[in-house]
Amino acid sequence: MNKYKSRSEVPEKYKWDLSDFYKNDEDYYKSFEETKKKVEMLKDFVGCTKDSKKICEFLKMDRDVENEVENLYVYAFVKDDEELGKSENIDRKNKATILFSEYSTNTSFFEPELIELSRKDYDKLFDNKELDEFKFLLDELYKNKEHTLSEKEEIIINQLVSAMNNYDDISSNMLNNEHDYGTVVIDGEETVITSTNLRKLLKNKDVNVRKEVFKKYKDVLSRYAGTSASLLDSYVKANNTVSKIHKFKNAWDEKLFNYHMPQKAYDMLVDTVMKNTDAIQRYYRLFKNKLGLKELHQYDLGLDLVSSNTKYTIEEAQDIIREAIKPLGDEYVKCYNKIIDNHYIDYCEYKGKCSGGYSVSTPDHDSRILLSFNDDLDSVSVIAHECGHNVHHQFVKKNNPKQYREVTTLVAEVISLTNECLLSNYLANNGKTKEDKLSGINNIMDVMISNLFGATREGKMETDFYNYSLEDNAITKDYMNELDLNSIKKFYGNEVVIDENGNTGWIRRSHYFMNYYLYNYAFCISVATANASKILSGDKKALDNYLKFMSLGSDTYPIDAFKVLGMDLTDKKVYEDAIKYFNSLIDKYEEISKE
Repeated sequence: MNKYKSRSEVPEKYKWDLSDFYKNDEDYYKSFEETKKKVEMLKDFVGCTKDSKKICEFLKMDRDVENEVENLYVYAFVKDDEELGKSENIDRKNKATILFSEYSTNTSFFEPELIELSRKDYDKLFDNKELDEFKFLLDELYKNKEHTLSEKEEIIINQLVSAMNNYDDISSNMLNNEHDYGTVVIDGEETVITSTNLRKLLKNKDVNVRKEVFKKYKDVLSRYAGTSASLLDSYVKANNTVSKIHKFKNAWDEKLFNYHMPQKAYDMLVDTVMKNTDAIQRYYRLFKNKLGLKELHQYDLGLDLVSSNTKYTIEEAQDIIREAIKPLGDEYVKCYNKIIDNHYIDYCEYKGKCSGGYSVSTPDHDSRILLSFNDDLDSVSVIAHECGHNVHHQFVKKNNPKQYREVTTLVAEVISLTNECLLSNYLANNGKTKEDKLSGINNIMDVMISNLFGATREGKMETDFYNYSLEDNAITKDYMNELDLNSIKKFYGNEVVIDENGNTGWIRRSHYFMNYYLYNYAFCISVATANASKILSGDKKALDNYLKFMSLGSDTYPIDAFKVLGMDLTDKKVYEDAIKYFNSLIDKYEEISKE
């Protein structure tokens, strides 16, 4: 993979194509002005809840205008991520953000008006059968009756939240653009250390390179830890405050309410994983022994368990994934090919590009995928993961009206993680060498370490610092460093040496600005491992149920969606089985290693 200094050097075939959103800036701003006028027109529907026909007219127009606003915002969002800090991108995103705020303000009348209706008057609305397609949506609003304020109060809250909702942007700009992590010399060539190439640099076989990169990166994080803690403190306080204003106990209480998830599901997850940290410590022992290390340090954890020099081109990655997902059937593979053929992925890394990987969509458009391809199996796995999100949205878009096309991440991550399970299985069974097979097994072990053990660990940290804040404490760098340290000690046991500033991982966790997002990964990898195992065994009913699951829209609660797959998230067996699966992978790895 070539190294690029800027976006202008990246070949067009490796950039995403956004032209079906807008052909150019002129087209974008023309749509922006037209949508802005429609946003203003929404205010004309004030008082519409007294007439079911008028409600129906509003809901249809609101659905279409909201989609247009989302298209404008997502386009501005991804253009900004192409080149962070570029003034025209910042300006476009700022304008789109303001428009979204105006849309929220101009439609904020509706929910307060709706919940003002008595139960009798509310039920009477549905004498008009045209409203049936919106009934779930209206029921979801009406259930907020006790949590909705007056129209003027909701307008004020929306405006304030919009004005303050830039914590993640500030953190991302610091980490990816403003921080200077220095350079490292590798094979006589000086390389700039960035957030996007950090994982690749920590795979270097030279221990001195790993130590230097780790130290330089962590030193910078530590230097600005106070600012990062202040951002997190403000975000958490804002979240809890807005939730309390809406008559919830706190942000967590509101999250459970909106997800329709029982507390027992989270309790079972955390309790089961915390009682089985010996499984992850067993992996670290394997890791240390196979690599022949006297001590296993944090700066060693980025190494590949398997010594493999295999490099993948983008085209090879595309082909491998296509083969891996074939057990999901022709329709699924066709949707995957659409991603590749239509250039939905932005592959390459360079300074100034947003780090990480994501898939972002709107009800009108298939998602676009951002990543930093580094020639390795991790990069192939990221493509498989994010393509799962894209294909899922294609299924949802095909089978649901626009108002029900945005499913929760709690459901969405099952599809992306199932793809990663299938990828690893394919590599394990079709590897030409022992190293290829072991790489496949190691890859899914890494996925589980991150998504089951890591997400539960950091999710529990999130719960802890939210509760700490609720006790009128300030979230400081000292508090977060101590919280992180105690957490990693629990999972590392005596197997991993904690290096200087090794307890600053919380600073890089962008998910902490996403309101209890991390638990979703832990739930979903637990479901995905069981789901993938059934499909790979040739269980046709399991495959049919999976495709049905993928087609469900947001008018199905997550807890009910999982029942389609035969999964009960309040049953600890779901998580015990996931940990048993993880241990079986270690067994399989050791078995093949002896061949």
